[in-house]
Amino acid sequence: MTEQKATNITWHEHVISQDELEKLHGHKGCTIWCTGLSGSGKSTIANAVAARLYEMKASTFVLDGDNIRHGLNKNLGFSPEDRVENIRRIGEVAKLFTSAGVVNLTAFISPYAADRKIARDLQPQSFVEVYCYADLSVCETRDPKGLYKKARAGELKNFTGIDAPYEAPENAELVVDTGKLSVPECVDEIIKVLRKRGVIG
Repeated sequence: MTEQKATNITWHEHVISQDELEKLHGHKGCTIWCTGLSGSGKSTIANAVAARLYEMKASTFVLDGDNIRHGLNKNLGFSPEDRVENIRRIGEVAKLFTSAGVVNLTAFISPYAADRKIARDLQPQSFVEVYCYADLSVCETRDPKGLYKKARAGELKNFTGIDAPYEAPENAELVVDTGKLSVPECVDEIIKVLRKRGVIG
């Protein structure tokens, strides 16, 4: 999927630079990559961080896994190959948001370390990986979509944490234990990281 097929194309530099856009927004662009099992709180935390940043007058946007699969990635399933392409595409989109000076947050299981590395390598200086950790038992208790129940019953194949692997990050910028910390506490920790990195004041 990553093979360059189009020919006779030329990269065009933007008239307005990322630095200029960041000055306009009043903060730096970056990608906060939330990863974790289904039910670990990725979407909840990403949206809570976006809400906090909005209150701080920051430009922000959430790229949610389910939402992306309704449009951009609706032709992809959950096979290992499709999961790789799903994350490759969203990594490119996240990079575009960063270059526009926006603090964007992704909420994807993104189970494979190699795929997350591809996303990180696209923007190594502006990539913040947040591992939303929760015990599998906690995630199954939450199970907002009833997916674990279906996976346990054999009705859903290739489900991460049950019959498909999840490779936990080893060097994430931040790990938040969503089974122990409240959503506001998780948000506080992420905001601290953004301030430390100079993304926001």
